[in-house]
Amino acid sequence: MDVHSGTFDPNDFAWQGLSLTPEAAAHVRELVQKNPGMLGMRLGVKQTGCAGFGYVLDTVSQPNDDDLLFETDGAKLYVSLKAMPFIDGTVVDYVREGLNQLFKFHNPKAQHECGCGESFGVQAE
Repeated sequence: MDVHSGTFDPNDFAWQGLSLTPEAAAHVRELVQKNPGMLGMRLGVKQTGCAGFGYVLDTVSQPNDDDLLFETDGAKLYVSLKAMPFIDGTVVDYVREGLNQLFKFHNPKAQHECGCGESFGVQAE
């Protein structure tokens, strides 16, 4: 029996995964079509903001060795294994709010968000 004392190994978890809504998948496919060499998007997290963590969304032309791949309707979403404990189960949406169009993240692990909606916090299990 392998026991980690005081630490965790992301490889030990069974992940629910991430998904894209049809609108988000269509937007990612459109971005890939317009940008030669682009494979998809990468969703990650960074420590920031008043609630603790912020989402980071980047284009991917070459996957990292520790990336997990989640594909919805041909749209590829890459996620670093290290980010999974914070965003596992997240549904990525693409919405229009007034004149703006943006990605929204429906994260079941987010316990609270800051007032501006730019950062979120998670509770240790």
